[in-house]
Amino acid sequence: IHIHTHLDDLFSRMSWNLTSSFLFLRWKNYWIRGVLSLAMISGFFLIIYLGPITLILVMTVQIKCFQEIITIGYRVYRSYELPWFRTLSWYFLVCVNYFFYGETLADYFGALVQREEPLQFLSRYHRFISFALYLAGFCMFVLSLVKKHYRLQFYMFAWTHVTLLIVVTQSHLVIQNLFEGMIWFIVPISIVICNDIMAYLFGFFFGRTPLIKLSPKKTWEGFIGGFFSTVVFGFLLAYLLAQFQYFVCPVGYNSETYRFTVECEPSELFILQEYTLPAVVQNALGKETVQLYPFQIHSIFLSSFGSLIGPFGGFFASGFKRAFKIKDFADTIPGHGGIMDRFDCQYLMATFTHVYIGSFIRGPNPTKVLQQLLGLQPAQQLSIFNTLSSHLRERGMLPPAGL
Repeated sequence: IHIHTHLDDLFSRMSWNLTSSFLFLRWKNYWIRGVLSLAMISGFFLIIYLGPITLILVMTVQIKCFQEIITIGYRVYRSYELPWFRTLSWYFLVCVNYFFYGETLADYFGALVQREEPLQFLSRYHRFISFALYLAGFCMFVLSLVKKHYRLQFYMFAWTHVTLLIVVTQSHLVIQNLFEGMIWFIVPISIVICNDIMAYLFGFFFGRTPLIKLSPKKTWEGFIGGFFSTVVFGFLLAYLLAQFQYFVCPVGYNSETYRFTVECEPSELFILQEYTLPAVVQNALGKETVQLYPFQIHSIFLSSFGSLIGPFGGFFASGFKRAFKIKDFADTIPGHGGIMDRFDCQYLMATFTHVYIGSFIRGPNPTKVLQQLLGLQPAQQLSIFNTLSSHLRERGMLPPAGL
């Protein structure tokens, strides 16, 4: 009896110690994640304060995400010592960035390009130069092929190009969204962050039903709670930001002061409109109409995508990590993993935002048309001027010639 009592006490102490250690490690992890989450949120507000210059930060994040994914490939296959794999991967990154950023330079900084002779040459032959650079890398890859490793080398060639497609192409779309106005950059990013936090909180306190096997900790309760919370958050954030010219104006570049500008007459999206409420809502609120910014309506669609489809970017990343038996893409951020672990949903959201703007928002851009006209020869400019003058006179918007 004495021995059994002693063993029971021993097992009780061991169980208590294990439970205490587990709870300590769990709360320590929550503490680390919480502190670093606040630091990242503070950094996000710093980004907002810096304004359009954040495109440099987008470039930095892109390079880090690319490095994390490529490093996984290198670790998985490093025993084969493939020649030129890492060098060619970074070379292709430079080529693709040269192409995309060159296109952006020509689109948004046309006046600057036309003023500088070297930039005129690079702009005129930009696509040919980009293709030549890529072709050089392609030839280097073919020359690096080694017998017995052909299949593996082509696997890694595909690995590099899929990584470029996921990371570089979508980060370019983030920059395109930024130039449409800071609000198209801030709201989508905030929506994903809010959904991630609220889904976690709802799952932590109310989660019972597993959502998907790829992410065992995700629950239906967290998924649904995150959806409704994010829609409300996006709606309110859209109302707040739509009142400030700094956020709603497309980003321009003043070639005289060499500075970014965010000054404009706000479009109809950011002017209060009166909407008639449905009968059910009228009875509940006792109001027939309500004043909203049209952008708030669009924010509902952005929030819905960020809550319902956006998480699948995270599920995709989880499947990728499980396929290669890794916990995180890297250990850059303690408690959170790598940069790619934080941006797996952001890239998908950025692509949707870009497609949404192109499909439902963006119209003809007079600034871009003017930049293209300034790049023509004087005779071509005069011909367009005469054609436009005749068209405006026919419509009665200009007095007849000779008056």
